[in-house]
Amino acid sequence: MNRIAFIFRTPPHGSASGREGLDAVLATSALSEDIAVFFIGDGVYQLLAGQDPAAVLGRHHAPTFGLLELYDIEAVYVCAESLAERGLNGTELVIEASALTLPELQLHLAGYDVRLSF
Repeated sequence: MNRIAFIFRTPPHGSASGREGLDAVLATSALSEDIAVFFIGDGVYQLLAGQDPAAVLGRHHAPTFGLLELYDIEAVYVCAESLAERGLNGTELVIEASALTLPELQLHLAGYDVRLSF
């Protein structure tokens, strides 16, 4: 079975990309146990607690990445540089994610046969 990596690069508001990506992760988890989720660039905003799409006139519901734990998806990584560039330290995240440097993320990603970006 292929190892599958889901990469989130976009912020949670302004498009349905995050919601669609989360749906894809959860659906794939029914077929494969070898899944990892990566948050890079503005994708780290997907994990911020206390988001309110209505406050920014968002039409889409904020993705609920807390579901990853319920679906036993434990390989969750966040780019340490992306957090730092946005003034975040990781304590604001809704789920536990391993903070890795960009080279470490690239090394982890290289081990996956399929990479899907959202």
